[in-house]
This record gives sequence, C-alpha cells and structure tokens, in this order.
Amino acid sequence: MKKVTWFVSLAVTLFFLTGCATSMPIGSLYTELKLPVTATGESVKGPKVGTAECMSVLGLVATGDASVAAAMRNGGITKVSHIDWEAKNILGIIGNYKVVVYGQ
Repeated sequence: MKKVTWFVSLAVTLFFLTGCATSMPIGSLYTELKLPVTATGESVKGPKVGTAECMSVLGLVATGDASVAAAMRNGGITKVSHIDWEAKNILGIIGNYKVVVYGQ
C-alpha cells in the first residue's frame, strides 16, 4: 500500500511542478486556434494567399509540408506581407497544422 501512496504522491507532485505555461494555448481535449507568426512591413495591395498543411495521427505519424516556401509556392507569392499559423487538434488523435502566407 505504501508503494501506491508513494506513486500517487509523486504523480500529483510532478503534475503541479510541470506548470501549464506554453508558447501557445493548448486545450487538453480540443484545440482550434489561429496565431500570427510574423509581419514584414511590406505594404501590399490586393494580397494573394497561399497555404501549406501537415497532419499528425495519434502523435505517432506526421506528414506534410507546412513550410513558408510551400505556402508561397501554392499561392504564387513572391513578396510576403505577413504569415499566420492555424492548428486544430482533437484529443491528440488527429492534428491539422496550416501555415497561411499573405503577399504579392
């Protein structure tokens, strides 16, 4: 019984010591967010939009090209105005990550 109590105490202590601060908001059950990545200061009229995506399954397999270069290529963009990032994750089972590039 002492081993079980010791293990539970250790688990609870580690849970509280890890904290919940992350570089982005994360939901334990569901995450859907849009975040800015960068802005260049380019003043672009009539911006084009290019996207690039990757996905993750069970946190075991991840595939895709969500690079800025791929998004620029997909949108026919040569001058970048700003870049956003989108993420959707359900229970860590299915994750979809997208880079959105705006420019000319």
